[in-house]
Amino acid sequence: MGIFITMITENDLHLGNGSQLHIYDSGIAGPSTLNLFWLHGTPSTGALPVRLLNSSQHLSIRWISFDRPGYGSSTPNPNRTVVSTANYVAQIADSLQINRFAVLGYSGGGPYALACGALLPDRVFGIASVSGPAPLSADGLDWFQNMTVVNADEFKAARAGRITLERYLQTATPEPEMFAPIDLAALAGEWSWFVNVVDLALQSGTHGQIDDDLALVTDWGFSLTKIAVPTLLLHGLDDQLVPSAHANWLARHIPRADLRLYPSQGHISILNFGQTALTWLRQLADEA
Repeated sequence: MGIFITMITENDLHLGNGSQLHIYDSGIAGPSTLNLFWLHGTPSTGALPVRLLNSSQHLSIRWISFDRPGYGSSTPNPNRTVVSTANYVAQIADSLQINRFAVLGYSGGGPYALACGALLPDRVFGIASVSGPAPLSADGLDWFQNMTVVNADEFKAARAGRITLERYLQTATPEPEMFAPIDLAALAGEWSWFVNVVDLALQSGTHGQIDDDLALVTDWGFSLTKIAVPTLLLHGLDDQLVPSAHANWLARHIPRADLRLYPSQGHISILNFGQTALTWLRQLADEA
């Protein structure tokens, strides 16, 4: 299958309420193109993961992403929810004249990917969620068990409300111990890209991070059992930020879930297996 790669373009989509979303587009076009929305983690921007782009050129994927409100140059929306992000994806797809697409959510972007599958079933043909959390209300799941203290404290602060979370983030500092050793190695090597995008996301403050955290600890606004779209869940068994028990729980509650757990992989290093998700989505596109 032929592909044509252009430089990543960045544009702003102006919404009807006077706000805007900052969009990234890899510019790949062709008759068999797989349109794929990358839903970034927390905190981060929508900058496309260059390492995955480079490894997936043979799959004819058009990568699309955006800064969620509060990050980058996307207008803040302190009232946004997990559901509202699915609406943003639909509006971006409309603006690009894309009807059918897949979604790939990483970490805090996982719930947003699931929301797209649940709320846009006529448009989303496949979901991949990597290192994504389960809902805080997950019955039978000890949500904080085996989660690194720093991450657990942040979400506990979010559960207490915006003011408590703002105060927590003013004094909290990341600790190396929050990452598994294999993740520290990834951050120092092949995934050093993350350091740059996180720094960029926080340049103008923690607005986006706060809004992400609050959205993730409140009701997501849809039932996982209603997701009819094939869903791939990738998770590292050594993930200390989002323990793999979350992926196990999600797999039991999403009807067409395919769970793949990787020994000796963490929250970030699991992305070295991102090609698995991309190949899986490519196969779905070819079968559609």
